[in-house]
Amino acid sequence: MNSPFCLDDTSGSYERWRDQKLSEAPRSTSDLVVEVRDPRALSETEHAALMDRVRRCNMAIYAGKMLDEDTDIPRLLGRQFGLVKLDANWLAGEDGISEIRVFEGGTRTHYIPYTDRPIKWHTDGYYNTPEMQIRGMVLHCVRDAASGGNNRLMDHEIAYLLLREKNPDHIHALMQTDAMLIPERVDEKDGVRSAQGGPVFSIDNGGHLHMRYTARTRSIAWKQDAATQAALAALEELLATNTQHVFEGHLTPGMGLLCNNVLHDRAGFSDEPSRPRLLYRARYLDRIA
Repeated sequence: MNSPFCLDDTSGSYERWRDQKLSEAPRSTSDLVVEVRDPRALSETEHAALMDRVRRCNMAIYAGKMLDEDTDIPRLLGRQFGLVKLDANWLAGEDGISEIRVFEGGTRTHYIPYTDRPIKWHTDGYYNTPEMQIRGMVLHCVRDAASGGNNRLMDHEIAYLLLREKNPDHIHALMQTDAMLIPERVDEKDGVRSAQGGPVFSIDNGGHLHMRYTARTRSIAWKQDAATQAALAALEELLATNTQHVFEGHLTPGMGLLCNNVLHDRAGFSDEPSRPRLLYRARYLDRIA
């Protein structure tokens, strides 16, 4: 496969990609932000500005003034970038879009996104089957928290690049098909979710890099060979480093994240009871076109 992410490629495509990637990488969170009038119907200039950032770092942040509680906002935004195959998981709404907010009762209280607790570094859908991997995502803010709730973001291609530059063996290990296993889970409503093993880094049919990762330590099993453990430690060290490639931001009402499922986390937060935090999350099986 002709891809800069293929370790067996000797054409120099990786070196060319690496040099361009680093030269074009954003330097600050503000470099990711594009002001938009209406995310449901972008102008050509707004669309091009968002695509430019996605091309350079797999993510962009839009800042609009649409404050309605309307799931059409992320859905119609995503459609403009070729995102149409929603991952309508069982906790999503009828339209396939999830309300990310604190739930006081019910099944969602058992899942961290629906609480006010911090969420460690991850990519979405790391527990999905290979056919249902999350490639693209829109996260739209309707209301932010009274305090906290910041996100950190890191382009998964940059994580790959920095690990490969440190030691290509780390990439070999993390591309093993049995590198990371999510054990079977039994839920009274969801039924049985079979164990899902797979690589951390993989290359799709179009030659694009996909990442499947979580920093959580429960309900996960890593391959115990020395190479995988060394690679995992290197990745954990990278994500704990205050590198210029980690961007921290706070989505305020009308803002949103458009991305190819980059690495991200979330700080814990406190709500104002009269206006609790609410974000809409649309997860897609597509990459941004």
